[in-house]
Amino acid sequence: MSKFNKNEITYEAFPLKTYDKIRFADTDKLGHVNNAVFSTFLETGQSEMYGFESMVKENKCGAVIVSNKLDLIGEITWPGTVEIGTAVKHIGNSSVTVLQGLFQNGKVVARAEVVVVLMDMITRKSKSLTDEMKRELNEYMID
Repeated sequence: MSKFNKNEITYEAFPLKTYDKIRFADTDKLGHVNNAVFSTFLETGQSEMYGFESMVKENKCGAVIVSNKLDLIGEITWPGTVEIGTAVKHIGNSSVTVLQGLFQNGKVVARAEVVVVLMDMITRKSKSLTDEMKRELNEYMID
């Protein structure tokens, strides 16, 4: 578990770190990255939880986003990259709360809290996380 200060969010505070290259096509007529693309960057960060994703597939489940609270703090501009930090805030019975930050040039440009529910692909209903999944997710927990 790493320490995390919600008021002074830094890329370094996240246990999972990755980045995306910003494409010219990501920009809008105002010259900055369109707000819809921010969710794509968050998805890139969530995909860094490889072990959990593998277990989800092995258990014939899907991870479904049921809540996505996104605070836009600053602009993302092209050209360049966006750094994506990801951490687990809470592990429930069938859900996981993920905290994320988007950064450009060392500055926070967005933060998000995403709730993901494990769904059985046959019944299409929520399914309890396995103990193995919870152990894997615990590796990404923050205080």
